[in-house]
Amino acid sequence: MNPPIDIHELAEIEIEEAADFYDMQSPGLGSAFIDEFQRALERIVEFPNAGPLIHGRVRKRFLSRFPFSVIYSVKAKKIRILAVAHQKRRPFYWRGRR
Repeated sequence: MNPPIDIHELAEIEIEEAADFYDMQSPGLGSAFIDEFQRALERIVEFPNAGPLIHGRVRKRFLSRFPFSVIYSVKAKKIRILAVAHQKRRPFYWRGRR
């Protein structure tokens, strides 16, 4: 059985903002971003410990088509998505999130 995913409220905002930005660049690109995020979540659920450790027990999974990473931690009974972070901006800004 796969562990449930819990997404931090600020990570949800980051997803929405990135999708809105991409839609402004090209209609439909925001949906492509959401689809790529969903594929990353599926891989994280299937192989939760595959992402490299980047800080303590926090791991990272790169999105394939977009310069973003899914920052997450694997807990005993769930996977917690802490951030959906642009790879070139503000590293480790999410450190205070639980």
